[in-house]
Amino acid sequence: MNRLIHLGLFTGVLYLSGCATVAPIVNDGFKMYALDYTTPVDRVLQARLGGIDAALRSRYGMTTEQTAVGLLDLNTLRLAMIHPDREEYAASVPKIGILLAWFELHPQATTNLDASTRHELGLMIKASDNEMAAKFSQELGLKQIQAVLNAHHFYDPGHGGGIWVGKHYGKGGERFGDPVGDNSHAATVRQLLRYYLLLEQGKLISPAASKAMRGIFESLDIPHDNIKFVKALRDRDVQVIRKWGSWEDWRHDTAVVIGPRRHYILVALTHHSKGDDYLEDLAGLVDDLMTGDATRGQ
Repeated sequence: MNRLIHLGLFTGVLYLSGCATVAPIVNDGFKMYALDYTTPVDRVLQARLGGIDAALRSRYGMTTEQTAVGLLDLNTLRLAMIHPDREEYAASVPKIGILLAWFELHPQATTNLDASTRHELGLMIKASDNEMAAKFSQELGLKQIQAVLNAHHFYDPGHGGGIWVGKHYGKGGERFGDPVGDNSHAATVRQLLRYYLLLEQGKLISPAASKAMRGIFESLDIPHDNIKFVKALRDRDVQVIRKWGSWEDWRHDTAVVIGPRRHYILVALTHHSKGDDYLEDLAGLVDDLMTGDATRGQ
């Protein structure tokens, strides 16, 4: 994997509460950090995340087959993952792949994106609008989108799969199931963590493209859906960019969370009717863990 270059944390993210000032990460470790199939987990963080997952699964009657979780602390570069390479049907989460392909195939948009397109891309990502997602995927073509994802190594059938976009959202017609699970839309925890890591490092396509894509995630003119991670964190002094997904009992959320004493990526994929409850509780407990606040969730 290529060495990663950090350009500083992009600012201007929507605050959920308060008005904290967030300083960019500038340490050399962050500049060089790469997440691949050999990246080790941190033993202590792994045990703590595993304990949180086990307690929440017990609370909601979920099995180990119904949750997959990843946490990357960008301040300390500690990693923890549960079932990182088990592909899941990902509902709307792979819309982030359409966003990646749009900027890959429209390089001029990184510095010259018209307001209408910016808003429509924001609706696709932040409001999870199926009509906008289908508009862009039909314009780009499903095979072109997946070719971009493959070129950036976000899908590898030899390692469980990854991010896959094989159907237009909310539409019938053409469908390309992925080679691992025959899913129309798929993701793995590892590749979702990696996507957000590259975004934060300014290495998703290019620094300019990363900044533009991060602006789409921010989309200050579009409110967050007050569910899952955002619902749990709304009264904490944090900024969040995220992409959630829901279909039937598949309930997912993925986010970068930034605030005093924390900057981390949290990804969770669930397949259970209580998935949203799990995700909400998970976000609060992980935020407590990242800030060292052991009493907040009591």
